[in-house]
Amino acid sequence: MGRVAPARAVALDAVSERRRRGARMRDLLRSSGGMARLAPCDRALASRLALGVTATYGALDLMIDSHLAGGRRHLEPRVRDALQVAAYELCWLDTPVSVVVSQGVELVRSVSPRAAGLANAVLHHVASEDALAVDAALRRMNDGDSDLLAPDAALASGMPEWLVYQLISSCGTDACREVALSQLAPAPVYVAANPALMAEGETVRRLHEADLGPVPTALPGSWSLGAPARLAPSGLVGNAVVFPADLAAQVVARIAAPRPGERLLEVGQGRGTKTALLQAAALEAGEFAEIVAIDSQEGKVRLASSRMAIAGMSAHVASLAFDACALDRPGLPAELTGRFDTVFLDAPCSGTGTLRRHPEIVWGLERGSVAINRPDGLPALQLQMLRSASARVRRGGALVYATCSLLSQEDEEVVSEFLEGPEGEGFELVSALDAPGVRSLDEVGRALVAADVDPDGTYVTHPTPGGCDGHFCARMVRVS
Repeated sequence: MGRVAPARAVALDAVSERRRRGARMRDLLRSSGGMARLAPCDRALASRLALGVTATYGALDLMIDSHLAGGRRHLEPRVRDALQVAAYELCWLDTPVSVVVSQGVELVRSVSPRAAGLANAVLHHVASEDALAVDAALRRMNDGDSDLLAPDAALASGMPEWLVYQLISSCGTDACREVALSQLAPAPVYVAANPALMAEGETVRRLHEADLGPVPTALPGSWSLGAPARLAPSGLVGNAVVFPADLAAQVVARIAAPRPGERLLEVGQGRGTKTALLQAAALEAGEFAEIVAIDSQEGKVRLASSRMAIAGMSAHVASLAFDACALDRPGLPAELTGRFDTVFLDAPCSGTGTLRRHPEIVWGLERGSVAINRPDGLPALQLQMLRSASARVRRGGALVYATCSLLSQEDEEVVSEFLEGPEGEGFELVSALDAPGVRSLDEVGRALVAADVDPDGTYVTHPTPGGCDGHFCARMVRVS
């Protein structure tokens, strides 16, 4: 009997805990004592295994079950967890097969000694059949010569085939191919400065001091990090010196950004990252804006309020719990009365543009939740929120709608249906390039944004290998 490598043991514990608790894998890894005790290279392997299994567990179960006799499909849960860890490594990492099979058998043996023989048989089948199929699909995807894009994309990425078909329908074949190829690779990490606390030069100094390897992006006060693993222990995020935010998300904030002194309503504040980005853009132009931010969840409101205080922005941000679908009704809280220069709806969505960062979504997303004309689906909720939020926009003001979804039924179709309805009659879709926060950029920054602006003026991105996440943003102006 061999010894299980510590990284694989930690990955198994994390996979089992996520299954039991339904928690986010990244949160589990951050709080894991086992992870903290690993050497950096082992920590990287444990992270890739745990996150990879989370993103592909449905595909892994199909593989494993196909190699079990009918009566043995009801595996002990932790044995299945161990098989998933080993099967993922066989199919999507470059570890030698003999090492993975040996370690996988020992991983199963550590859970259930009597299941070691079964594990040996299953993993040899995975290595000789499934891993080869995944590798062939990846080669065809990389070469761009796949005749069966949806099955190949599903195999290469470990995504459900129904979701791949949705991506093809919404984004096209080329974009779907890039999404699939980027799905299981680490996403780049970007941070944005907090000008409310310190000058940009001091922020740069602290990023270098923390040995984070900052590289400037085309946006002011924005960097990609060459050594992102050092960000959490640096304290720079906890102390609100910088805000982690995907580069495309930073662009969305610029499209929605208020001018200094203007009044902005943010619908869907979440943890407050976009709030900070909105204020940073206003400060860059001269002074704070006055932001009222709402969210339906009390816990998120408390967290966002705390972050705004740490960031030095709380005097100019009011955060409150409120139902976004009630913004067009009488009896509003005082903070929400009157009209706003900008209303920014960061809508709840499927999150299909951020699957690399939130692997739980891949197999946890319900097909019906993104169905068109379903009253309890996301598109219906998004349209209702957009109609309600539009009531708070002054004449000449902007209504900005954004998601981190790649699906057209949550993006273009919601905007189109809004504009065709009675609430949208007085609004006109305008180019994201005309937003004040985009016009203020230098030539390089404007070119970065323009590269992803569609002919109708909407800003649309999708994940690419080494690139930013998928975001959608439409800017509308009330003309009457």
